[in-house]
Amino acid sequence: QVQLVESGGGLVQAGGSLRLACAVSGRTASLWGMGWFRQGPGKDREFVAAITWSRGSTYYADSVKGRFTISRDNAKNTVYLQMNSLKPEDTAVYSCAATTPPSGGYYYRMPGTYGYWGQGTQVTVSS
Repeated sequence: QVQLVESGGGLVQAGGSLRLACAVSGRTASLWGMGWFRQGPGKDREFVAAITWSRGSTYYADSVKGRFTISRDNAKNTVYLQMNSLKPEDTAVYSCAATTPPSGGYYYRMPGTYGYWGQGTQVTVSS
């Protein structure tokens, strides 16, 4: 089993920054990839960013590319999402997710790829 706990959400003005953290515990040696997803009010859950646990390959949604950076600290078993130049449309509950090695390709954009999820942390960007 793998447990995920997010932190770092809050209220920020447009143009500001926040750094989210996802602390991972349990069978971390079995992890393949980590993702951040978000769900805004009245919206579907959407992919934000992903990173492979061992190699550190990163992937981003077009809407956040150039503004958000995903990273991981394997020693601390933590994945981060640095969010800069925040916009009101970034307002959402942000959740991290983890997957063990996929049997097929790593479909990092798809929530169904991930078997483990955190509770989520609220990010609110005021205009």
